[in-house]
Amino acid sequence: MKRRFLFLLVMLFLISLACRRSATPTSPPGTQDPITIDETSVPATETPSESFIFPSEPSPEISNPIHGVARETQREVTYCTIDGVALKMDVYFPENAEGKTPLAVFIHGGGWSKGDKADGQGRFEFPSLVEAGFTVISLNYRLAPEYKFPAMIEDVKCAIRSLRAHADEYNIDPNRIGVWGNSAGGHLVNLIGLTDESAGFEQGEYLDQSSRVQLVVDMFGPVDLTTDFSSTFARIRPDVFLDGDRAKASPINYITPDDPPFLILNGDRDPVMPLSQSRQFYKALIAAGVDAQLIVVANGNHGFTTPDITPTREEITTIIVKFFEEHLK
Repeated sequence: MKRRFLFLLVMLFLISLACRRSATPTSPPGTQDPITIDETSVPATETPSESFIFPSEPSPEISNPIHGVARETQREVTYCTIDGVALKMDVYFPENAEGKTPLAVFIHGGGWSKGDKADGQGRFEFPSLVEAGFTVISLNYRLAPEYKFPAMIEDVKCAIRSLRAHADEYNIDPNRIGVWGNSAGGHLVNLIGLTDESAGFEQGEYLDQSSRVQLVVDMFGPVDLTTDFSSTFARIRPDVFLDGDRAKASPINYITPDDPPFLILNGDRDPVMPLSQSRQFYKALIAAGVDAQLIVVANGNHGFTTPDITPTREEITTIIVKFFEEHLK
């Protein structure tokens, strides 16, 4: 009897243990932690984070993002002429604008040596920003190796000054300007948001106007160029930057408490722009008291082109547009 009783007790214990294990959820092999959005709503000494879980769905290509959305489009407009080069932009106006509109300016990537204002990650955001009531502008700028740094930042800063000078013509509010860019374009928008006249990048026309902006969205843009953070950067760097300009070209060296809000996005599997650069940038902004958020895109490569990223490419667009709306509308 005692043996039978002990046997029953052991069996009951094993059944109970098995039930508890089966009730505990487990993650399938290879799954990633949910997307983390870090915010400045808590002291910089803490680890600010909030978890968001998004569905994983493939992102479709956008072949003609503005057709049927913009009231009017102006293409190949010269915004500045520097060293005899006419610098061009495309302008997309929103429908039924009441009063002066906020402005969203996109700067494309391409390793500072290629790319075009009609390309890049911004094409995903163009239609949604226009629908949200923003005038959207996409810029070209001088490219390496024909033009080395700081030609690129001089150009895009000239664009912001030019747009302020022509604010009435474009029906835009010169006090509500946001910029976003990817890769090399992310690097340039970071410099726009962080630097003033003391950096020496104010060259060309409209020098009576400010190039300051009220919002920056950095999509996997380099921030510390004093180190060869990837083999890709090490390969293209000599064509773009003189060694003596690498510290001057590093956005992280210009952070001050009066900088505009930043939204930073970086994939956790990006071999070109490692996540460590964005984390370093985010922590430096927070330490200075700047309003900053960091979104780590799970399974995200350079360009967010993998189909299983979290958040999806459509959700990234929603996050970016919401950030623009919260700060500029």
